[in-house]
Amino acid sequence: MQSIPLHVVPGGRSWPAELEAIPNPPTELWLRGRIECLQSPRRLAIVGSRSASGYGLDQAYRFGAALARAGYTIVSGMARGVDQAAHLGCLDAQGATIAVLGNGVDEPWPRFDGLARLMAHGVLLSEHPPGQGPRRHHFPLRNRLIAGLCDAVLVIEAAHASGSLITAHWALEQGREVFALPGRVDHPMAQGSLRLLREGARAVGSPEQVLADLGHSVPMEAEQGSPRPTGATEARICEALQGESLGVDELVQRLDLPLPELLAHLAELQLAGWVLRGPGGLYRAPPMDPSRLG
Repeated sequence: MQSIPLHVVPGGRSWPAELEAIPNPPTELWLRGRIECLQSPRRLAIVGSRSASGYGLDQAYRFGAALARAGYTIVSGMARGVDQAAHLGCLDAQGATIAVLGNGVDEPWPRFDGLARLMAHGVLLSEHPPGQGPRRHHFPLRNRLIAGLCDAVLVIEAAHASGSLITAHWALEQGREVFALPGRVDHPMAQGSLRLLREGARAVGSPEQVLADLGHSVPMEAEQGSPRPTGATEARICEALQGESLGVDELVQRLDLPLPELLAHLAELQLAGWVLRGPGGLYRAPPMDPSRLG
């Protein structure tokens, strides 16, 4: 692992050759971590809002983990919100990840509790020299590197005017595939994704769809990570609550279960931490722990 920043220039052994073909290519880079991650044949960027909802964080983690298990190196910007959730999902799946920074790699910013693991299993990359702090104008330019390193970009939750849209537009300009996860039409963090879909991005709802659109026919391994209930009925309840908040009456209708039986299962699932009961008596799956993000 490279702990001291490594300075590389075009043509060097550790230089990512694909960056030479992008508009306004960098003239130098600094790297820290597992430099060999830059030789990965499959890379996909996951980007999105810094102010992501619980749903957005869960989906970023889910896609990051599943695509890492499918052999993709996950690229993002280590920003709070979607970026950090995607890095964590990848790391929890024992995958490799690349964080492209808007400041020097000697003082990574922002704070990220998964930084030590990222350094051990991934790489930090920046076109800014050590000692350079973050600057607002660095980040839009940083996004061209994120797009340039990848086969495709997936946007998960983005406001109408968002840096994630800049990354997506860089990707389109560079001939990369762009995917967007649809969201609620009345949610402000869905407006950027809706805009991308209107402009021709591919709508996806699962990692399998991303892989299929990228031409991979090999079935994905079953998703791993957090343990799931082993009982068939409990598993059905948890599946029904993924990404939704539902009341008892709606669960009874969807699952065709007698009310007493459903209530008994819900009580057990709440005790185990697989289901939460919120305001109005609505049940939902627990979100990703936000304390894991910076």
